[in-house]
Amino acid sequence: MLTIEISIVLLIIAITVVLFASELLPIEITALVCLGLLLLTGTIDAESAFSGFSNPAVITIALLFSLSHALHKTGVLEYFVVSLNKIASRSAGMGLLVFLVSIAILSAVVNNTAVVAVFIPIAIRMANKYSISPSKILIPLSYAAIMGGTLTLIGTSTNLLVNSMMTNTSGEPPLGMFEFTRYGIVILVIGMIYLFLIGYRMLPSRTVTGSLTQNYHLGGYLTEVKINPDSIMIGKSCLDRGISQNYDVTVLDILRDGELLSIRIRDTKLKSGDVLFVRGAVDDLLRMQKIEKVALLTDEKLTQEELTKRDNILVECLITEKSELLGRSVMESNFRRHFGAFVLAIRREGAILRSKIAHVILRVYDTLLVYGPRDKVAELADSGDFIVLQELAAKLRRHRFWWLSILLLLAAVILAAVGVSPIIKNALIAVVILLVVRVITPYEVYHSINWSVLVLIAALIPLGIAIQTSGAADWIGGLITVLVNSVPDQMRGYLLLGVLYVLTAILTEVSSNAAAAIIMVPIAINTAAQIGFMPRPFILAICFAASASFMTPVGYQTNLMVYAPGGYKFTDYLKVGLPLALILWVAAVLIIPLLWPFAANG
Repeated sequence: MLTIEISIVLLIIAITVVLFASELLPIEITALVCLGLLLLTGTIDAESAFSGFSNPAVITIALLFSLSHALHKTGVLEYFVVSLNKIASRSAGMGLLVFLVSIAILSAVVNNTAVVAVFIPIAIRMANKYSISPSKILIPLSYAAIMGGTLTLIGTSTNLLVNSMMTNTSGEPPLGMFEFTRYGIVILVIGMIYLFLIGYRMLPSRTVTGSLTQNYHLGGYLTEVKINPDSIMIGKSCLDRGISQNYDVTVLDILRDGELLSIRIRDTKLKSGDVLFVRGAVDDLLRMQKIEKVALLTDEKLTQEELTKRDNILVECLITEKSELLGRSVMESNFRRHFGAFVLAIRREGAILRSKIAHVILRVYDTLLVYGPRDKVAELADSGDFIVLQELAAKLRRHRFWWLSILLLLAAVILAAVGVSPIIKNALIAVVILLVVRVITPYEVYHSINWSVLVLIAALIPLGIAIQTSGAADWIGGLITVLVNSVPDQMRGYLLLGVLYVLTAILTEVSSNAAAAIIMVPIAINTAAQIGFMPRPFILAICFAASASFMTPVGYQTNLMVYAPGGYKFTDYLKVGLPLALILWVAAVLIIPLLWPFAANG
């Protein structure tokens, strides 16, 4: 029966999903809104509302972020993959296969966001080596990291979260460290075959390789040009000079004497001192600068000679979710003084920027075109604020105890796998040891943790409690049970698993993997109980479905990370990801019951 309490919970779920899908607010703020609504309506009490922040899964995730940072700091991740890739570098196909499988294996024990951040520049370097477009490699990089995360309990935060929810509500024994591996390997094999035989052909060749200004995807940037007193554009319009046709540069607005002109831009006669907000590739802008005699507005004027100066390099920098620049402009952050380099242009995928470069408020995964000394660019890469899309040397940074981070992570995983001690205990001890011997510092620990992910999960855990205690899980389970009971007995388990998988996968694409898991786990447990099945196969299906985010760039963080460097469009993910998602759905329905039977007696 649909009660008022159930209706309130369903309404809160609907509001939360709409906010996630619309991206009106950052994901962690949406989660806090959900928590606030649960408290405001009296659906949960204060103790339950804040239980997520002390949940073992949340604490474990934070500790694993720190361990991942320790590995990153030593350079062992990129050293491992680059070394393997050199062995298998005889052909592009073999090199790419070794690269992607290595990414998947690393993602099984290291946070996959950290893995992708490290290997985006290496993927671009591989693309240059094999003379293929980076857009052919970067989506497979993200997908390999996602699929690799399904191999172990600690491979993704979702698995840890689901394990915590399951043990607290169903009485089932906890999921084993390598319990996921049996089906995770199936996913990885299917995914690799698909990417090499089908996905690779469907991916666009959208980015270019070659010269300095074309080596990375330096197109689609917003920058500014000023009309010089000797410019041949004075007294002419953009249409007269054929700016769009001759240079493939789009003029968005004109700033004249402090007034922004946005109407009939193509036909406006230009004056000396006018500032044009333009969008285009770097080489096209430089050609326009030379021919039309206009000035690029950077901290200092750049010529082609300066761009190729030996000590200075031009690179793309992706702003990470941990950057101190988020929510601030280039001017507010005093970028040049702080980092010793300056911003030439900004690109934001899916949006057209229409303001001065110095005043653009920066967001996560915005791409900055940065020019500066090589040593300063190396510092950018080490700061944690940026992913520098630049050929950086893969080498071990030899702290006296550089090997300790590898040893401690392996020990933490093995001890948890054989049941000697839980992963949360092992991870905590490992982090403490690394702090004591100063492999990492307290500041690095705080900075390495993705706080938005932790707040998201901790704030949403009470939603799972509300779904269970309000009766919403029973009510939704009853509706699903009616559907499942409409088919023959031998088909019911397969239909239930297929329905739960699809619902979870859809929720993952429009919200987040954590939100999808938190909503679906109570429903799966209650529905399985109503029909008389063991909950384990359905809970495992939810784990795998929550990580099967291939169809949109916003469903999974790693997809968003490769969006800008690959020059992708939203539809590229749908075109390549939808067939893979459907294949894995069918595989889950057919194979998961063989590994985890529906009935207790197998």
